[in-house]
Amino acid sequence: MVSMLLISPRQGAEVAAAEYRDFCVAAGLREGELEQRMLDHADSSLGDLRGFDGVFVGGSSLNVTNPTYSPWQQQVHAELKALIDSPIPTFLVCYGNTLVAGLYGGEVGRTHPEDSGETIVELTEYGLKDPLTRGFPPRFSSLTGHTENVISPAPGSQVLATGPRCPIQMVRANASTWACQFHADMDAHAMKTRMDFYRDYGYFAASEYERIIAELPSIDTTWSNRLLANFVAYCRDASPYGGKDRLPE
Repeated sequence: MVSMLLISPRQGAEVAAAEYRDFCVAAGLREGELEQRMLDHADSSLGDLRGFDGVFVGGSSLNVTNPTYSPWQQQVHAELKALIDSPIPTFLVCYGNTLVAGLYGGEVGRTHPEDSGETIVELTEYGLKDPLTRGFPPRFSSLTGHTENVISPAPGSQVLATGPRCPIQMVRANASTWACQFHADMDAHAMKTRMDFYRDYGYFAASEYERIIAELPSIDTTWSNRLLANFVAYCRDASPYGGKDRLPE
């Protein structure tokens, strides 16, 4: 049995519960194998991480490109930086990709936003060798929806995947930390649920809602979901504070 933690840097019990369901389904976890903790206010914290084999960090309504940061966002950044700097295996989704770049010297902007729906992920030479994506097809589909993106990755990180509509789709930030811009945690059901929660956040035009929903069942998320299952397997095989697999030369 594996013991995983989901950190949710978002506000709202209902959307957090939906996110928990999404990670369980995508990663192939039972409820007893995944605990959820919220970073939803300025005094929230990660707590004691001992006993967990690995950590997922879900998406957020926050943006790295916000001109000023609220006390809540400042706390989220501080807590997640401590997590990224620790040796426990960590996988961040969507907001985490821009956060990693923003915290460690990369550039984040709004040059390549993607509306909710399908995106294409293309593995780089590093991606074809990474333990999480080794054996994947060089090109696969996923679901997405974001208003900001990484323009240039943080120095020292490896770009594992790019794409025709978003130049930095996945990175390995250090020996124990990965982040992807696309939603590896989502299938068609998950995307519709999330769209319903965030109708007015700029992820899609209201006039496009019905078209996007109709197209979702035809989008193959097999490989993007398998990414999370592979991360769980990596954590299961590593020590509790693993990160044992060095960055490839």
